[in-house]
Amino acid sequence: MLVHPNFDPVAIRIGPLAIRWYGLMYLVGFAVSYWLGRVRIARGQSGPITVGVLDDLLFYCVLGVIVGGRLGYVLFYKPAYYLARPLEIFAVWQGGMSFHGGFLGVLLAIWWVARKHRLAWLQVTDFFGPLAPLALAAGRLGNFINGELPGRVTDVPWGMVFQNGAGPLPRHPSQLYQFALEGVALFVILWLYSSKPRPTGAVSALFLIGYGAFRFAVEFFREPDDFLGLLALNLSMGQWLSAPMILAGIALFAWSRRKR
Repeated sequence: MLVHPNFDPVAIRIGPLAIRWYGLMYLVGFAVSYWLGRVRIARGQSGPITVGVLDDLLFYCVLGVIVGGRLGYVLFYKPAYYLARPLEIFAVWQGGMSFHGGFLGVLLAIWWVARKHRLAWLQVTDFFGPLAPLALAAGRLGNFINGELPGRVTDVPWGMVFQNGAGPLPRHPSQLYQFALEGVALFVILWLYSSKPRPTGAVSALFLIGYGAFRFAVEFFREPDDFLGLLALNLSMGQWLSAPMILAGIALFAWSRRKR
């Protein structure tokens, strides 16, 4: 049995200024995505995407992740709570971000950038897809450092006791499962797949299928939100939100093959 190190959530403290690990992980994620974008452009793997387009993508996607992630959490997970306390929607420092909301925010940001630069939306999403997984990995690492979103109770040898109110029983370190699957594994798959010319929309489709499938699988080991529990068919909210991603990815992949 392992014990979570119970890291101090504050990475750097300078007087009244406190920089938290979770915020640093967001910065690391955005920086890595930007660097990978520059690499793809330098290698001639970006199609019509230029450095100027990438700069706009970074700016608007940051907004999309933060605004979409917060609103997604409010609408998907706690609508009644925030309807009664609307001002708390802006209290992002209290935690509460949804990947699926952030994903929708990023899609909207990409649509705006594509429109601004007169590009096809799927051309931009195909470019962006391989850049996203390592940013997701950084976010999951931030979850682990904070000891939040622990897994279900288990007896596997690597089960971990989380000391932030999760109880004395060992749990799956599901944040690390997500780091490995949704982050590292998905990055390798997309990076290799996109290294050769593919039909328009194919890379985006593989991202949807890959993330949706990995997230759906990990949810079996992740503790459901205590205020929601398991929903219909004993599936979690994360699984219900991931299933449409998988179906949309399959449909988009079939469409891209026919268009080619």
